[in-house]
Amino acid sequence: MRVHRALKATQLVAMFLCAAFAQPAALMPRIEVLEGDGAINNIRLHHAKEPVVRVVDQDGHPIPNVAVTFVLPDKGPGASFADGHSTLTVITDANGQAVGRGLRPNNSPGQFQIRVTTSVQGQAATANVLQTNAQPTAGEGSSKKILIVALIGGAAAAGAALALKGKSSSPSTSTGNSGATISPGSPSFGPPK
Repeated sequence: MRVHRALKATQLVAMFLCAAFAQPAALMPRIEVLEGDGAINNIRLHHAKEPVVRVVDQDGHPIPNVAVTFVLPDKGPGASFADGHSTLTVITDANGQAVGRGLRPNNSPGQFQIRVTTSVQGQAATANVLQTNAQPTAGEGSSKKILIVALIGGAAAAGAALALKGKSSSPSTSTGNSGATISPGSPSFGPPK
């Protein structure tokens, strides 16, 4: 009976020691890119798509409260963060998400990569976010200016027509010797011809 009790006590001590010194299985982090990959940034407007990533474990569960670093290229096409630096480190939220806030493109057109890194329990993970800086063509800006001028001109013409309509019983009013006629109605707009 003494031997049996001693054996059980030894087994209990062994189980306790194993449980006390056992380490949980290491997390294998992975970075998922949620937003910003393939984005085209507008150089002229200094507008860029902020990268959004999620850090998950090997089972796809989000890992909160881990540091994620976004690294931009030092030369060529690229960007900077709001503080003017080429790196930004943020902590993941409760959903394992991190955002590279304040991203602004530089003046160099072309593709570049944002490298994203993290480390959890000594296990590292990386991902790349590919973006492109682009300068809008002169044609784009010109067509927008033409549309704005057309809208302003159309609004002015419509306003004049309404003002004249109140003073005349005819649906059209002639304006002096120019031969121009202002007719009330809905102006329509389209692309320049």
